[in-house]
Amino acid sequence: MVPDTCLYGIIRIMSANTIYELSIIAKMTALTLCCVLLAYFLWKMLNGRGMTMSTRILVGVLFGLFSIFSTHFGIDYSLMVINVRNLGPMAAGLFFDPFSGIIAGLIGGLERYIAGRYFDIGSFTTLACSISTCMSGFFAAFLRIFVFKRKNPPPETAFLMGSVAEVFHMYAVFITHPEDVNMAFAIVKTCSIKMIFFGGLGLDLIALALKIAKEGWRNTFKRLPRSEQPVSRKFHQWLFFVAMGVLMVSFVFYYAIQTRMAEEDVEIAIDNAESYIEYTYELFRKKNIDYSEMSISIEYGGMYGIYDQSGARISGYVGDDNKNRELFQIIKDQKEGKYFRAHFWGEKWLCKTKSLSGNKKLIILIPEYNMYLDRDIQAYETFLADILTLTAVFMIISMLVESTVIDNLKKVTESLNRITEGNLNETVNVYASQEFTSLSNDINETVDVLKGYIDAAEKRMEEELALARTIQESALPKNFDFNHHSFEIYATMHPARDVGGDFYDFFFIDSSRLALVIADVSGKGIPAALYMMRSKTAIHGLAEVGADLPDVFARTNEALCQGNDADMFVTVWMGIVDLDSGLIKCVNAGHEYPAIRHSGGDFELLKKKHGPPLGVMEGLKFTEYEIVLEPGDTLFVYTDGVPEAINKAKEQYGTDRMLAALNKAGNCSMRKLLPAVRYDLNLFVGDEDQFDDVTMLGFFYRGNKD
Repeated sequence: MVPDTCLYGIIRIMSANTIYELSIIAKMTALTLCCVLLAYFLWKMLNGRGMTMSTRILVGVLFGLFSIFSTHFGIDYSLMVINVRNLGPMAAGLFFDPFSGIIAGLIGGLERYIAGRYFDIGSFTTLACSISTCMSGFFAAFLRIFVFKRKNPPPETAFLMGSVAEVFHMYAVFITHPEDVNMAFAIVKTCSIKMIFFGGLGLDLIALALKIAKEGWRNTFKRLPRSEQPVSRKFHQWLFFVAMGVLMVSFVFYYAIQTRMAEEDVEIAIDNAESYIEYTYELFRKKNIDYSEMSISIEYGGMYGIYDQSGARISGYVGDDNKNRELFQIIKDQKEGKYFRAHFWGEKWLCKTKSLSGNKKLIILIPEYNMYLDRDIQAYETFLADILTLTAVFMIISMLVESTVIDNLKKVTESLNRITEGNLNETVNVYASQEFTSLSNDINETVDVLKGYIDAAEKRMEEELALARTIQESALPKNFDFNHHSFEIYATMHPARDVGGDFYDFFFIDSSRLALVIADVSGKGIPAALYMMRSKTAIHGLAEVGADLPDVFARTNEALCQGNDADMFVTVWMGIVDLDSGLIKCVNAGHEYPAIRHSGGDFELLKKKHGPPLGVMEGLKFTEYEIVLEPGDTLFVYTDGVPEAINKAKEQYGTDRMLAALNKAGNCSMRKLLPAVRYDLNLFVGDEDQFDDVTMLGFFYRGNKD
């Protein structure tokens, strides 16, 4: 029954410790989540709004109240309180506003001092906790302004910053208690891992929650391709890993040296104690003094025991009879004169045995905890100090790289973006170092050379366009004086660019029939001009040989569909006027409706059904219709550049305004009628750029007076 009872007791102890540790973790998790939720809801409320002074104060007060809440609902160990109080000012300063972080830190720090000084809450760490909470607010403000440039830190960086704030907290416990460093060490050893972890975790969760709320969910830990990784991120990663590597190597080396020094010191203490105990034992034996009167103190909280051959203790104190029997068995099993380690009574010990005169056995024991206490204290203090030092170096180097490299690279990139967008007058003025000066000068020189090439190319292009414009204009008929008594004709073409896609044409088929053509090619510039020439030539050639209009359009359509890889098309209106009778046979291939004015009347649109444009697809058929002109009638045809012209208000000129301008001009000659419409169109458009070609043709029929 005894073994079962002992096992049950051990299980109960282990279960109790596990439950207690789990309760601590649960409470720390709850406090951390409270801060995360506070930050998330505040961010949602303030998202998109400016941070006014009252808003900054409100945010600081709310996070300061969280710090107070964390103090009073943390895990109370009488001399200390395990909590996440510093998370409040860090969150306020890093994710909202520097001033808010300072306010939260001062509120939380001042209240912590009052609670410890006057209400005995965590009294031993009062000063350290108060200082660290206040400094957390200033630390967060510094990071927000100078390191993160008023942007939210990424989650992995936020974790490091939260952990560093708690590292300073733990280090402050040491530096504020130089007179009681053992107690400070016990507190730091108990609190450090939990507070450092949850301090970092809290900021990490806040950064992640705000990032998801702002950008939506995506795998934050997914490795980006090397081409998409910013230089600053790569630098920070390498700097962090190198710094941590140096820190760990340095710490391991230091720890190993301190361990050996501690062991040597303890071995010396054991040897000294051994010599002194043996000397005292011999003195008592010779003078026949009772050995129980021996009282010898051993460094590092050590103990000794002297036993006879039966295992009875005759001097020293190491515990009750059961412990003495256990210890005597160890003496019998170990080789004399050698240091050895033993684990008993729930502790680890460094031991040494020696035979004394009179068949007595001596054992000296020093607990490993005491043996390594100075080493552990110095290791903790040094490690915390090294982390703070490396963090300071990390931030200084990061800020230096950011200001001298990253920011200047961004300036160069911004200038290059403006240059690539077409602003060749942009100058790169980054002269922060020799390298950036050389880069800026090289870019500026390259742009100057490029501008020279562009200027030369533009001049060549202008010359070529001028030649193309001359060729195009020469292809349009310019002789409007036929000295023919039966009609008057006039036409104009104003391209939107140097060359256009509109064209007009008129020519005699025989002595009594005159062909009128106006057309509009899809697109602008050189391609439209080339397609225009092709269309004009085809229509003119087919009409001159006497083909019927539907046949002219059908055969021209077939010719334009061949090799039309650019999918261009042309709208055409064509009429053949019988000058003797005034009869016009017309075909409209997707063009604007002509306007006609009968003698003594107003202009109106002649809305006859038209067919599809030429060049759209093969096999199209076209229908002919007729117009009868009486002496004194006027025919006006135009391209869509007239009615679709727009002004600054994005209003179209329209056919109604066009008809009004035609009617306003009255019974004037064609040479005055077309400029009158153009003038009215220009007044409407104003300073707005012409986006389409404007082409007009006017025909006045006098009739046959023979």
